Amino acid sequence: MLALLLAAVISADSLHLPPVPREFRGVWVATVGNIDWPSSPGLSVAQQQDELLTILDRAQSLHLNAVILQVRPAGDAFYESQLEPWSEYLTGKQGRAPSPKWDPLTFAVREAHARGLELHAWFNPYRARNAGATGELSPMHIARQLPSLAKKYGKLLWMDPGDDRVREHVLRVVLDVVKRYDIDGVHIDDYFYPYPEHDRNGVLVPFDDAASFQRYRKDGGTLERDDWRRQNVDRLVEALYKGVHATKPWVKFGISPLGIWRPGNPVGVEGIDGYAEIFADARKWVNQGWADYFSPQLYWPVNSLAQNFGALLRWWDDQNLLNRHMWPGLFTSRVGTRPDWPVSEVVAQVLATRADKSCDGAHPLFRPATPHQSSGHRRRTRRTRLR
Repeated sequence: MLALLLAAVISADSLHLPPVPREFRGVWVATVGNIDWPSSPGLSVAQQQDELLTILDRAQSLHLNAVILQVRPAGDAFYESQLEPWSEYLTGKQGRAPSPKWDPLTFAVREAHARGLELHAWFNPYRARNAGATGELSPMHIARQLPSLAKKYGKLLWMDPGDDRVREHVLRVVLDVVKRYDIDGVHIDDYFYPYPEHDRNGVLVPFDDAASFQRYRKDGGTLERDDWRRQNVDRLVEALYKGVHATKPWVKFGISPLGIWRPGNPVGVEGIDGYAEIFADARKWVNQGWADYFSPQLYWPVNSLAQNFGALLRWWDDQNLLNRHMWPGLFTSRVGTRPDWPVSEVVAQVLATRADKSCDGAHPLFRPATPHQSSGHRRRTRRTRLR
């Protein structure tokens, strides 16, 4: 038998068979503000499960192979946790457990795997309360447990990235999920320091991290505040990458940064400066290989002059010194909402990604057809910054 197997291997090798082409075809499923799932807070368990199954069935029917499910939108949990409270977007009240009791993440992992789909758990690392939240914070929430760590900024509450306790808490939360659930990946999005807010006169509202910065300087730190902020985010990204792999080496860690690292990179690109405004040095993370995959949010058309899809894709490829997976994020939910965003636009982006030998997949920002949508119920148009 062994001889026959060896002969088969030698014979196959001698044929020089081409590798089987594979690509990553994923979908983000946002829970914050009930964007994608569940359709509204406080649905019955049966309704929640039916809606989630509809999303998974739709992903399978479209021949996708991964679902990125938002399980921690704002210091809360879409799974049973001893560290953070149940999400109000699930049960209607933060801290209230589902009744009858069920664990959406256990359910999602099992049902995704049954359909041949990977399940990546998506965490927002720093948001403590979303702008649209209406209920009271649970006594278990970090803003109640350690009020000094949560800063009010505009209509949001934001965990201070400059406080070591925030990084330690986020790492503990993420690794708790990695340990207890059979997930295929951990995913973080493009929210690091909050996107800038301006007052009614257009003046920039500063983020209140003076106390943590002064503490850093008192302890001998020498960086200027902007560089210190970037270092804070760097430390979390690196710790997550190493922590996930130390816990379960086979679980992937992925990041979907803003599609523009800095204006002018590449030449001619305009837009928000992720490096200077949200203190995310995503180029450094790619250069250092601090993730298994990167999904830069390339939410612009292929013929755009100021944010050209192809030029940006090539720029991200050039930064990929350690050959990590590069799976660009596509804004598929914009299809049909604007005259300059027909189906052919997304097709062109997928083809451009496939033609780029440095990429092996696309990661579309896709709006699932959940029951409440198919019944004709009108929903607000997704806004990129809402996630």
